[in-house]
Amino acid sequence: MSAIAHASFVLRREIPAPPARVFEAFADPEIKRRWFAEGDQHEVEEFASDLREGATERLRYRFREGTQFAGMRIANTDTVLNVVPDERIIWASKMAFGDADISAALITAELLAVAAGTELVLTFQGAFFEGADGPQIREMGWETLLDRLAGTVA
Repeated sequence: MSAIAHASFVLRREIPAPPARVFEAFADPEIKRRWFAEGDQHEVEEFASDLREGATERLRYRFREGTQFAGMRIANTDTVLNVVPDERIIWASKMAFGDADISAALITAELLAVAAGTELVLTFQGAFFEGADGPQIREMGWETLLDRLAGTVA
């Protein structure tokens, strides 16, 4: 039996936009694709976003030539568990690298109205399997994604 590493982290971002606009960046597939899926290091092969409770969201991409993992595929499959518009989104996420599952997680995004706009609080609770990138790399990935989200809605 292989070991599982459990880890959690909480990230906070103050975004100069109202909660409704930040929520829209999660709910609108075109906007979400820009901050969540697109990137210089990879080519998106599949992106399906549906922010309804019980819906499945998918992202599959392949690393470009010249990158550390050239040709390798990452696949995210998410199940939306709970949505309160403009306030909260909770989803379960599974990530695979190539043909191997590398992690499963419960992720909560809370959108809190503050004077400057929105405080986004993202809580990640994950289980990392053998061969996974690990919690530090995943946290860095989410830091980058939240920066991109903030830049998209600001």
